[in-house]
Amino acid sequence: MAIVAHYPSAMAVEAATGPEKRQLGVNQIMNIISGAVDAARRSQEGRIRYSICTLVNKEAEYDAMVRSFMANGFREPDCEFLYLDNTTTNRFDGFSGCNLFLNSARGDYVILCHQDVQLLEDGIERLNGIIAELDRAHPDWGLFGNAGARADGTLAIRISDPFSVSPERGTDWGPFPAEVQSLDENFIVVKRAANLAVSGDLGGFHLFGTDLCLNARSLGYRAFVVNFLLRHKSPGNVNADFRRIEKALIDKYANAWKPRWVTTTCTLVFLSGWRWLNRIGNSRVVLRQMLNLRKRRRRARREDIVSGSKASGT
Repeated sequence: MAIVAHYPSAMAVEAATGPEKRQLGVNQIMNIISGAVDAARRSQEGRIRYSICTLVNKEAEYDAMVRSFMANGFREPDCEFLYLDNTTTNRFDGFSGCNLFLNSARGDYVILCHQDVQLLEDGIERLNGIIAELDRAHPDWGLFGNAGARADGTLAIRISDPFSVSPERGTDWGPFPAEVQSLDENFIVVKRAANLAVSGDLGGFHLFGTDLCLNARSLGYRAFVVNFLLRHKSPGNVNADFRRIEKALIDKYANAWKPRWVTTTCTLVFLSGWRWLNRIGNSRVVLRQMLNLRKRRRRARREDIVSGSKASGT
């Protein structure tokens, strides 16, 4: 729904935007522009605590998953269950489905999970406590899950899956919360206020959790693995499709992170992933040379336009 539901007549809009607009307060403008809505208030309307979102191609597994969540406190009116139907064909993949969920969910926290996970003893109260702990200790958190890799390459895992020695106790590679660079997609909780999304130029059913973490970091948020135990029935599958998406991810970020000059309407900056290179690129000497080079290019372009106009007789 649009923030402004509808506009008044053109004459009324012109009156509100004419020379006298500086004398109008917000309430007066709202009276003139019928249907204007306070965006901050709108953003809180219809909010709930959790949206549990799942791609579904096996109805029995999804039914068991939903029942396990409901048995552990995830119920209306504080929760909603959203699904995308892949039972007949893969209409949605991990990337397109993730973005659709994040855009349509009403929850303050969006749970992206596989259909083959089941909650054990940890439930809504445990998850509420984890969020409160992260809010206190790491207010810049954007998402968390139960398995991922730290910056030093070590794994942080808290899950019961086919690799766990004890299905009841699960794998416990802490301490938690552990800041990570990537998250496994079986269970991810996203803070809706962080406005996160996965890349629109990638597709498939693998590595969208990694892409989500990378995008979160670019937006100023961090990712964590937390102590929330559940059971994941699948061991995962590193197949040919995984390798295809892995290559696409590498190619995408090779282009996204390549060093570049960025021109705005009022400045020129050099951006790269290396601080030392940024210091060189943004030094006065280098910037002066780049500005002079661009001036010469603009002058040459104008001369080409004038020459072309004269040649065509215009």
